Amino acid sequence: MKAIIKENIVENVEFGVDSRYQDNKEKESDSILLMQARLERNKNLSKEQIIRAKLLQLKLQMENYIKAPVNDNQNHFTKFLEAYVDTIYSKRSEFAKDINITPILLSQVINNHRDANEEFILKLIIHSEKAFKKIARFDKTIWHEIYFKEKIFNTMSNPEKWRPRIEKQVKLNASF
Repeated sequence: MKAIIKENIVENVEFGVDSRYQDNKEKESDSILLMQARLERNKNLSKEQIIRAKLLQLKLQMENYIKAPVNDNQNHFTKFLEAYVDTIYSKRSEFAKDINITPILLSQVINNHRDANEEFILKLIIHSEKAFKKIARFDKTIWHEIYFKEKIFNTMSNPEKWRPRIEKQVKLNASF
């Protein structure tokens, strides 16, 4: 790690950390001032800017989920779907109308009472491409990757739920 000394300030270049604070109280004071400045700046953002920022944040979270190894049994697909819909629409029924499904079906998918079918995911892909058109490139495979990554993990991490029932139905009559 390289350290650069400038007028009694030591900067750790590798991590972007500096030692300009003499104590935690000074550091905390600067943190509060920074947060106040951020909040003040956020007050001046338009609704469109906030939506664009939230969508970009969601896209990055989705991409990180795809890259990371799965190690939990949560419903990421529905959490991402819920965040996506709630960011763009004030009413979920408006989203359902825009992708030509019933609000009941949307509710069932979001609340994990029903799996998203292929047509639902395809409509979601097209909608996302249109929504992200002016924000950032949106990979058309992202919704599929999230959905199937979760399904594969759930299946492979819980063989006790499906294996006994399925094993009774499978025979090997071939001899080799």
